[in-house]
Amino acid sequence: MTQLSQIIDQGRGLTPADLVLKGGRVLDLVTGELLEGDVAICGGTIVGTCGSYTGTREIDVTGLILVPGFIDTHLHIESSLVTPFEFDRCVLPRGITTAICDPHEIANVIGLDGIRYFQQAAMHTLMDIRVQLSSCVPSTDMETAGARIDATDLAQVMNHPKGIGLAEFMNSPGVLFKDPVVLEKLALFRGQHIDGHCPQLSGNDLNAYIATGIRTEHEATTADEALEKLRKGMRVLIREGSVSKDLHALAPIITERNSPYICLCTDDRNPLDIAEYGHLDYMIRTAIELGAPPLAAYRAASLSAAEAFGLKDRGLIAPGKRADIVALTSLEQCDAQLVLCNGVEVTDAAFAARDTIPPVGRHSVNAPTVTPDHFRTAGNRTETDVIGIIEGKIITEHLHEVIPIVDGDKLPDPARDLVKIAVIERHGKNGNMATGFVRGFGLQHGAIAGTVCHDHHNIAVVGTDYADMALAANRLGQIEGGFVVARDGVILAELPLPVAGLMSLDPFESVRDQLVGLRAAARSLGVVLEEPFLQLAFLALPVIPALKITDRGLVDVNAFQIIP
Repeated sequence: MTQLSQIIDQGRGLTPADLVLKGGRVLDLVTGELLEGDVAICGGTIVGTCGSYTGTREIDVTGLILVPGFIDTHLHIESSLVTPFEFDRCVLPRGITTAICDPHEIANVIGLDGIRYFQQAAMHTLMDIRVQLSSCVPSTDMETAGARIDATDLAQVMNHPKGIGLAEFMNSPGVLFKDPVVLEKLALFRGQHIDGHCPQLSGNDLNAYIATGIRTEHEATTADEALEKLRKGMRVLIREGSVSKDLHALAPIITERNSPYICLCTDDRNPLDIAEYGHLDYMIRTAIELGAPPLAAYRAASLSAAEAFGLKDRGLIAPGKRADIVALTSLEQCDAQLVLCNGVEVTDAAFAARDTIPPVGRHSVNAPTVTPDHFRTAGNRTETDVIGIIEGKIITEHLHEVIPIVDGDKLPDPARDLVKIAVIERHGKNGNMATGFVRGFGLQHGAIAGTVCHDHHNIAVVGTDYADMALAANRLGQIEGGFVVARDGVILAELPLPVAGLMSLDPFESVRDQLVGLRAAARSLGVVLEEPFLQLAFLALPVIPALKITDRGLVDVNAFQIIP
């Protein structure tokens, strides 16, 4: 009752507010107006706008525009390559005050312990991290993951205060063909929020998928695909990550009419891209540059996101809402000059005052030692299935090339941009290994390898030289996972990721700097991709069309089967 009494008195102006922002203008995401007046805050709650207030503490924001804090509606914090605490420090100063994450990367390595780690960490971060429960661990039965999570397991971690619902349901064929394990998970979360994941699904199949209660989807890559999903009541989360870049294709649908059902997300974005371009702030700037009305862009970034995920306490600068506020020089620049999260000013001191928890998932790389001969590709057919990379997309082409057999092996052919790819099981389950070919790296020498390998996170390695491929893959076991670049028997660059083979224990600034070295080393091998490491990681995800590879072999995703 004391807090309610203070809220009422401070809102009426009878007593000084705890904090007042004075002199700025507020972007009203309902009417689109820029509103004059002070913003009064009691604790973590906005209690007054459009009026004049005095405060125990006052901040002059004259000349700035105040907007609600941004909400990333779907991401895997592990893909930022840092812990939740460093992710907090990396993106909150840019205005991202809420992040709705799916910890299925770490869950695929260590199971429920990974989900519990994120739930516990989220209790201590400044930003509000919401932890969805991972729905598909593993994503399919065509790979070997470190763990398996069923509906009974999910029930153990439900109803956490930082939870919302079930994370992206990647196994869309399992939904459509009524897999009992899939239906059990959907039934467990019936009536709660369920995230979708259905690339290129259309027509009656899309109807059936949505009818199960799945509400949101972030895999649309064309305006037509996104519009069909919008017309069927599904909220579209527009994605712009380090690899998956859909904003330019989908910008035309970001209109004031559509924006209540459009949100923004990053999915997978590393600290180097965040440093060079930005996070949701980059998406907002770019959307406006591409012609989206500012009102629509900022709605998608906050109010529409809050409504989509049932977060009724945020998304507007209005009385009764959380004091998640970003002060900008202009709507077009989207350059955070001041950030408040739940009424706390985001400063180095505020980050230093947080409690943290110990990391988990150490010593998780238990792969067999490989030799150059392991990368030979036997067979009696010169006709060869080849994964075709589409830069900026995680969908791939299913190519067919003739590769001659020499001494019982199909050799890499850098002149044709045909290089060897392999996936090696690293969880200590069975030691599986599969090889294939990929086009699109531009690789001319050496090898690159990583344990970030969606979603099973085995070792993925690509190269022109088998000895370098073996060197890079074996080095990952020595550094507890991460990324490695090798050439001529020498490790050129590496980034250790000892937390489940996915996250560094270093500050995000250090990870960013190491990524600069990795990128330069990859380019010295001839790599032409802007982000080769995460592009490599997605070549092993067997739920994204058209051709992928796991430790069990090449996967025809459209047929949803391993190629014999």
